Amino acid sequence: MAAALPPVPESSEPPRRGRRKEARPGELLDAALDLFVEKGFAATRVDEVAARAGVSKGTLFLYFPSKEDLFKAVVRKNIAGRFPEWDLEMETFEGTSSELVQYCFQTWWERVGSTKASGLGKLMLSEANNFPEIAEFYRREVVEPGHRLIRRILQRGMDRGEFRTLDLDHAVYLVLAPLMFLMFSQPSLSLCIPNPDTFSAQEYIRLQAENVLQGLCVRPT
Repeated sequence: MAAALPPVPESSEPPRRGRRKEARPGELLDAALDLFVEKGFAATRVDEVAARAGVSKGTLFLYFPSKEDLFKAVVRKNIAGRFPEWDLEMETFEGTSSELVQYCFQTWWERVGSTKASGLGKLMLSEANNFPEIAEFYRREVVEPGHRLIRRILQRGMDRGEFRTLDLDHAVYLVLAPLMFLMFSQPSLSLCIPNPDTFSAQEYIRLQAENVLQGLCVRPT
């Protein structure tokens, strides 16, 4: 789960200024996400993040002692900290396993793939070798929980007799591959697709979910 942000210090300023202070951690995380995705981890400076959020660098360090801590908080807010919510959705889903896969494809796009947070995966792919500690954090808090969630969805389908017997270690990538293509191709879609202006991510997601299910589902005998 996401780590709790440090408490906001009390202030003798008027209420309006106090409300502004309370909003600062979130504003810093939003500004940091923008800059990390735009420039990468190495090229982003904490003073730039503070300036974009409209606070001093000292205020930023009050909440996040280092750039690494700031990056981890961004990842937790936008992806890692949401796994408990997504796990609960999977556990309480009442439809078929095929419907669950379709739901997961669609909601992944709405909540991550179509947002700025999708750029975090691309950032890690390009900078992991230079920042092994950050890469290990991302693997532990994003990659591994994501794999576990997909495995549980596939296991659900097998347990209910809806999916054929699968090698889960590899079947996970059957689900991940089309999502990763879409995530890593943003925002350079024109380099991967000849006619990006006519490309519909929603239609791509729908067709890929159907295609994946063709390989997962038990065929009628």
